Amino acid sequence: MALTPTRSPSPIAPIAVDATHPGRRSGFLAELEGQPTFGHITPNWFASVMGTGIVANAAATLPVHVPGLIEAARVVWLLDLLLLLVVTAATVVHWVRHPDRARAHLANPVMSHFYGAPAMALMTVGAGAMLVGRPVIGDGPALALDAVLWTAGTLLGLWTAVAVPYRAFTDHDVKPDSAFGGWLMPVVPPMVSAATGTLLLPHLPAGQARATLLVACYAMFGLTLIASLVMITLIWNRLVQHKIGAAAAVPTLWIVLGPLGQSITASHNLGEAAPQLLPAPYGTAFHALGLVYGLPVWGFAMLWAALALAVTVRTARTGLPFSLTWWSFTFPVGTVVTGTSGLAAATGLHLFVVLAVVFYTALVAAWLVVAVRTARGVYRGRLLRAA
Repeated sequence: MALTPTRSPSPIAPIAVDATHPGRRSGFLAELEGQPTFGHITPNWFASVMGTGIVANAAATLPVHVPGLIEAARVVWLLDLLLLLVVTAATVVHWVRHPDRARAHLANPVMSHFYGAPAMALMTVGAGAMLVGRPVIGDGPALALDAVLWTAGTLLGLWTAVAVPYRAFTDHDVKPDSAFGGWLMPVVPPMVSAATGTLLLPHLPAGQARATLLVACYAMFGLTLIASLVMITLIWNRLVQHKIGAAAAVPTLWIVLGPLGQSITASHNLGEAAPQLLPAPYGTAFHALGLVYGLPVWGFAMLWAALALAVTVRTARTGLPFSLTWWSFTFPVGTVVTGTSGLAAATGLHLFVVLAVVFYTALVAAWLVVAVRTARGVYRGRLLRAA
């Protein structure tokens, strides 16, 4: 691409004009087009934290040892911790400088559903502290960080699971073709709580405290599971009745893998702890549920992955514009990795070992592409503009 330099309007951000597209400028925040830098920081920015964190966390669950992988995962987790701080700070600035716009997110029938992203972002970083971050920051700080972030994420996630559907029931203008993958976002955080809450179980006092957390995690497992079944049915119906729709929304089809993969992960993690904390025969039954539930749901996840891939490829042939929705290619796939790794541990089958590695490779590839394009979009300012 040929660039013709022009006089810089400021000593901070030199601007260049794209010679092949004379109206387009490049350079730091050049494409912001006079809009405020923090004017449009929406909740879905936290999806970048989710998608980055799952790369580190999924590495820790893989059923194979890859030299250097855990060390690389620690670097990614540190990057994710920094990213959480940056996105949180940007969100605070947005609320301070543009409170009316910030409050309007919850009233928006599309953006409101992405309020589930901050909750899951908090818990993803917290889980990473325990899974890969302890050698970096120490056992005590890692436990404290996970406890704080898991608690905050769980409370926020329970709020989104109630508040966002309530607004959809009472205020939002919802059309027959409105259902999309983002509808799952506010109800999935409790499943993340269920899957990652097991990391805190060994650190609670034995007896009532541990059993109570386990039971609470199973209740949150059920909350998301039933709500997700309803949402997935609505999404399937919309696709059949109204077809694929706008290309920009196609990546959100991958969000369906989130509750599927995370529920497989949660059923495995909780099942491993159940026999020690619940009386017979319930502890044994919940342990068996990890496999009895996980295998059939994994099968449906493979079906949905195939459908989502086919639709994505079909759409990409005619144009798939880049936006923050591309982060849907990361976290949901990561949950399939952790779920498949759980099935590999439970069955000992090489099939799941191989597939866990395949899915993880796809996750890393998707994350690299989306992360680079997001960084470029932020640098140029395009992703900071009003949609």
